[in-house]
Amino acid sequence: MEKKPLDGLPVPQRYGAILTVGLGITIAVLDGTIANVALPTIAHDLNATPAESIWIVNAYQIAIIASMLSLSFLGDIFGHRRVYQCGLAVFCVTSILCAASTSLSMLTAARILQGLGGAALMSVNTALIRLIYPKSLLGRGMGINSFVVAVSSAAGPTVAAAILTWGSWHWLFLINVPIALAALLISLRYLPANNTATKQRFDIPSALMNAATFGLLISAISGFSQGQSALLITAEVIAFLVIGYFFVRRQLRLPVPLLPVDLLRIPIFSLSMATSVCSFTAQMLAFVSLPFFLQSVLGRSEVDTGLLLTPWPLATMVMAPLAGYLIGRVNSGLMGSVGMLAMAVGLFSLALLPANPTDSEIIWRMALCGAGFGLFQSPNNHTIISSAPEGRSGGASGMLGTARLLGQSSGAALVALLFNLFIHHGTYASLILAGVFSVLAAIVSGLRINESKRMSERNSPKI
Repeated sequence: MEKKPLDGLPVPQRYGAILTVGLGITIAVLDGTIANVALPTIAHDLNATPAESIWIVNAYQIAIIASMLSLSFLGDIFGHRRVYQCGLAVFCVTSILCAASTSLSMLTAARILQGLGGAALMSVNTALIRLIYPKSLLGRGMGINSFVVAVSSAAGPTVAAAILTWGSWHWLFLINVPIALAALLISLRYLPANNTATKQRFDIPSALMNAATFGLLISAISGFSQGQSALLITAEVIAFLVIGYFFVRRQLRLPVPLLPVDLLRIPIFSLSMATSVCSFTAQMLAFVSLPFFLQSVLGRSEVDTGLLLTPWPLATMVMAPLAGYLIGRVNSGLMGSVGMLAMAVGLFSLALLPANPTDSEIIWRMALCGAGFGLFQSPNNHTIISSAPEGRSGGASGMLGTARLLGQSSGAALVALLFNLFIHHGTYASLILAGVFSVLAAIVSGLRINESKRMSERNSPKI
């Protein structure tokens, strides 16, 4: 008699497994923004110009998005557990290399390698959650994951400021070492193995074309936001379009493609991906522009700005697990639409703040944005992962991370554009555009309501 695969992990092991996933994804997401605050200091210490120092951030982001889909594919072949553990080990070693860097080129190279470790963690984290939690509790696991990602994304500047009050910039990287080591040790005991699809083959040309396509895209977006040469940006866009065209053509011919175009043929998967990109674009438009508004327009201090921004991630922390609990009880498309509409109301109301708002007038608007985002993210992530076949969990997880990074990069570039177009009203324009993207995300999410019902009808047993 064939043994049935386990549906999730038993409770003691489940807690240990979700802890190691949470620790790993925290440092991977946090390191995308934690160095921003210290860029002027790092540039001074390493004798670099401010423009050159931007590559400390860009190198990490480009390395992640260029390798994430390849690593998620390897997770489907060799096991998500192995990829995650390798990512923790690489992240630990490269964090030490970052802290030990004595030149900008050395630090940039170390950040590229650190980005590969971060990509390994991000590429399979949601696929691991599918193994850790039984199907009946998968929403709860997605809620916890959404909570960790949201808080880590928003907490970068605050954590950096706290570290820099008592230490040098080197500690921004060294702080990762004990966390990565602890996560690695816990993972050896608690992380589950997945049944690997050994018939899949890793296509090296696809991996190289994937790296070039997404690397050029993010480089062009970042260069645009930093005001780089128009000629260079145009060349990057042309190269992206040419390589991307042949990359997609190659994927369409493969039985199991690296870029999961086959998953994009699943309507609810592609709709959820589009919703994710729109939502993270809206979030980044707000996150990047609001500090300028609070300090330059309202005259608040850096400390006040940090405190006034805090209700957003706090509300997400509260709402994400609750939304995870509601998965299966309330239609995910409906929850996503309500969440994005709530976020849109918060963003539009921030753009319409009175000339001299009180703290409470700012706080409730921030909290509404965060609550709306938290209500949306957990069900959306759950839909993306659960709509993919179990053998393609790694590909779905990689696409989820790619959508987040594309949205965040696009949002940051749009802020730079709007600040140049509307010199005195850049923040207002950014918040209004963020609200528009939130409404668009709500509309796309609403399209999933009937699709979810059709999927349920197809999957229900027929009498």
